[in-house]
Amino acid sequence: MSETADSGPIEQITIASLRNIAASDQVWPRVAAKYGVENPLPPWKTSLDGLCDALDRAAGNFDIPDVKQRRDEEDVLSATIYSRLPYPENQLVSLAHSLVARGVIDEAELEQRLASVRARLQA
Repeated sequence: MSETADSGPIEQITIASLRNIAASDQVWPRVAAKYGVENPLPPWKTSLDGLCDALDRAAGNFDIPDVKQRRDEEDVLSATIYSRLPYPENQLVSLAHSLVARGVIDEAELEQRLASVRARLQA
């Protein structure tokens, strides 16, 4: 079981904004079908892969998990609280959960960025 510095098991740390995303059921297959997109991977998947690569290089700074910690946390979170999300949504939400739980990203800042992206998409 993966644990953060002093917070306990990662899956017991509640990140309300991410649980709301998981409950919203706005997953890529549903969104792609709605807009007639045939690409099986969401357009943000390459950015997620690049972010994971950058995090792997920065591990050890700001309590950023190393590759093994990140993958272990992703496995735990994807099998528990984000089990209803398909891949790669579960990878994205699990990574955000890990970074918020470790204090790398502030939950309020995450919510602000999510609102900004949502506003651009709905414009």
